[in-house]
Amino acid sequence: MKFLLTSAGIKNTSIHDALVALLGKPIAEASALCIPTAIYPFPGGPSMAYRFISGSTANPMCELGWKSLGVLELTALPSIKEGYWIAAVQEADALLVNGGDVLYLCGWMRESGLADLLPSLRETVYVGVSAGSMVTAPIFGETYDDPDTPFVIDKGLGLVDFALLPHLDHEDHPESSTANVEKMAAEVPVPTYAIDDETAVKVTDGTVEVVSEGRWKLFTA
Repeated sequence: MKFLLTSAGIKNTSIHDALVALLGKPIAEASALCIPTAIYPFPGGPSMAYRFISGSTANPMCELGWKSLGVLELTALPSIKEGYWIAAVQEADALLVNGGDVLYLCGWMRESGLADLLPSLRETVYVGVSAGSMVTAPIFGETYDDPDTPFVIDKGLGLVDFALLPHLDHEDHPESSTANVEKMAAEVPVPTYAIDDETAVKVTDGTVEVVSEGRWKLFTA
């Protein structure tokens, strides 16, 4: 599987070009399935899920001009004939995984069976935004703007061999300050990429490349 792990979607030309390179063809010739599941635990989750699917968020993903676009709702998969949804996933060129609650997303990735399928998708491009990127790590840390619980560390899906923290030093995400990320990264036993909204991490055949028009920092374990 190939990965484009973003903080806030396809925000600039460099990240857009990286996506096209991973697809191996123009976006207009590629099919995608979007996964909105992670956003539901948040206040206003249903409306935010609709905005993601309809391409009206500030995080460009679904509105990029895909040849075809479908919705893969993880909470529905256990009640659907497995062969149907697996075929749809295998036929897609890209999976667009929305942000939200990374613990909730990780649980449903496993419960739905998608986590078990992902390693077999050799040519599929996994495009994550925020929590959708974080969940791919073997161990992920989630920072909080709370002195009593500054961060939580949990087991991820292990699709890549590093952790990722989005929204570095963003004014709307005080929990993702460099100081907070540094403290959390010291407790995570894998390298941690902290990236801002103009940055993505591209992974092809195990080779990691940072694609950035902004700021990022690598913290080693």
